[in-house]
Amino acid sequence: MDSSNLTSLPEDTLEDQQQQPPPQPRPLSAFASRPDRPPTQTSSEKYSALDWKEYFDTEDDISILGSNDVFHVYTAGTEGPVVFCLHGGGYSGLSFALSASKIKEKARVVAMDLRGHGKSTTENDTDLSIETMCNDVVAVVKAMYGDSPPAIVLVGHSMGGSVAVHIAARKALSSLAGLVVVDVVEGTALASLVHMQKILSGRVQHFSSIEKARKFLFSNIFHLISSHGNADGAADIEWSMRGGSLRNIESARVSIPSTLKYDDSKKCYIYRARLEETEQYWKSWYEGLSEKFLSSPVPKILLLAGTDRLDRALTIGQMQGKFQMVVIRHTGHAIQEDVPDEFATLVTNFISRNRIGPRGVESPTLKYVRPVQEPHMDTF
Repeated sequence: MDSSNLTSLPEDTLEDQQQQPPPQPRPLSAFASRPDRPPTQTSSEKYSALDWKEYFDTEDDISILGSNDVFHVYTAGTEGPVVFCLHGGGYSGLSFALSASKIKEKARVVAMDLRGHGKSTTENDTDLSIETMCNDVVAVVKAMYGDSPPAIVLVGHSMGGSVAVHIAARKALSSLAGLVVVDVVEGTALASLVHMQKILSGRVQHFSSIEKARKFLFSNIFHLISSHGNADGAADIEWSMRGGSLRNIESARVSIPSTLKYDDSKKCYIYRARLEETEQYWKSWYEGLSEKFLSSPVPKILLLAGTDRLDRALTIGQMQGKFQMVVIRHTGHAIQEDVPDEFATLVTNFISRNRIGPRGVESPTLKYVRPVQEPHMDTF
């Protein structure tokens, strides 16, 4: 996308300016005039989509041998271990776009669209059982790297964090060298499941036109919708920002469009992931997660958006020094989207601290960097 569109003024405004006389010198008194207002953006400009190519280097479709499953991946970087990113339910691999653009300076990044999400296509998109999703990730790693994969650091957010923990606990990846779990804790996750169907059913279920979106906006109803001719999903991005699910406009502009798809029969956009049809699997994502995390035989770090998310097993394990924990207090659930620079620094520091290189050995190119805005983070 041409960034000039974000700051340019409408043509009729420019024409009016050209017809006006030259500006007069400013009065000497600061109280005698109002300061010029900076150019403003329209809603469609502010929330228009951004191209993944600004953050990742390539995208690819990984076909799984013996099935019709094809998984979409975004990749970045050329050296170092592989930071393999697994997104949360309802997100996509582009959830890691902004952080990947920073991490790739120190390591390779792979962000995968999980089954039923993003651009991945499978024989059964609603089979989100933990076993199936773990097998999917292992199959993609094998298809990409064969029998000699590089050192891999699994990074999982929310549902993706559960998948990462299960893979680590099962020792399903021979080259797994580290585990980064983002804002998912067994107790809190299980307690929230009783509200999940209500949350999903309470969302706006389809998005049809920019005109209706404007009417919603002026009526102070923040469920905005997008149009078929405007495939960038700008209005749905604005709804997500106002609704509080994301706090970083730039990240929303690159990640939100991949969470939607156009339904020809309904002539509107709908959510790509049919999470409401997968309820039978939800408990299995999180039951026993804390013990599995603690038993994972690799260095591990837990990134949380608040200490209230910590349960008893993890509290004891952290006091015993079984894992590193960082609480980032100025962010929402999607830490990797809300504060991508801090997230990237935490990941690369984790790699450096544990001397994880492309083959699991120390990489001299990785050096510890003080996390940005460190006073806002508590490390335990």
